[in-house]
Amino acid sequence: MSTDSYADTAERPISLTAPSGIDREAHSRLDEAWLAAAWSHPTTRVFVVSGGQALVDDTPDGRTELVMTPAFEAPLTETHRYFLGTDEDGVRYFALQKDALPGRMDQSARPAGLREAGLLLSPRDAGLLVHAVALENWQRLHRFCSRCGERTVIAAAGHIRRCQACGAEHYPRTDPAVIMLVTDEEDRALLGRQVHWPEGRFSTLAGFVEPGESIEQSVRREVREEVGVDVGHVEYVASQPWPFPSSLMLGFMASATSSRIEVDGDEIHEARWFSREDLRAAFESGEVLPPYGISIAARLIELWYGKPLPRPGDVL
Repeated sequence: MSTDSYADTAERPISLTAPSGIDREAHSRLDEAWLAAAWSHPTTRVFVVSGGQALVDDTPDGRTELVMTPAFEAPLTETHRYFLGTDEDGVRYFALQKDALPGRMDQSARPAGLREAGLLLSPRDAGLLVHAVALENWQRLHRFCSRCGERTVIAAAGHIRRCQACGAEHYPRTDPAVIMLVTDEEDRALLGRQVHWPEGRFSTLAGFVEPGESIEQSVRREVREEVGVDVGHVEYVASQPWPFPSSLMLGFMASATSSRIEVDGDEIHEARWFSREDLRAAFESGEVLPPYGISIAARLIELWYGKPLPRPGDVL
């Protein structure tokens, strides 16, 4: 792998992490008068999120955008109104959580989630959708107080749930998860296929951080549990928000100290060592399908592989 190709790959932003240009203005979330004024401002823009999806539209010049409306045209909602932030031009953005997405008279818009639209949207729109989907997931799953069991109410423009019975405040949850590309002494990459994935879909290993362990310990434990390989050196690469439903992916490169593979059979159905030539040939033949481009897994493999992974229809 050449130094130039590695640098080009390393410098490209990871999906869902590019600067969005949005100031979240957390200090304004508890100011009800400010929020009311922001909502009623003519430049404010609003979109609906439902089940992890929003409406997107393809523009005549080939871009894909979130479908947004002024606040006065937005669907009615009493409480599920989430303030997402303000852009550099002073435009404020809100998301509304609804049971279903609204219809469109022109029929040009389509529903899409982050997996479908994350690579197509601008950094601003992708950042807004990540924020909104994460809040929606958390809100749907945390309607009751974990301390006393009573129903909670929304506060701080969607960023707090308060229990009026015991006074507890609950904040959006993010679960740390490690995702790692493991290489051996021959500089081969270890890729695995989960039991529920389609035939040929291989990717990096991943797992959740357990209570009381460091992220480096988590990397070594997960690799050992899933494929029976021991890991020594662990090097952090980058992170990625992953609201499916509430994770933060922490990406690593890891060096194996053993090479014998013993898959657990519960999470990983198959695992293999690949040289770059092996992986290239497997891509070309269709034997191996690359991981989804939106995932940080693709970037970790690219850093080792030396160039962007193919997408469907590409010729290597």
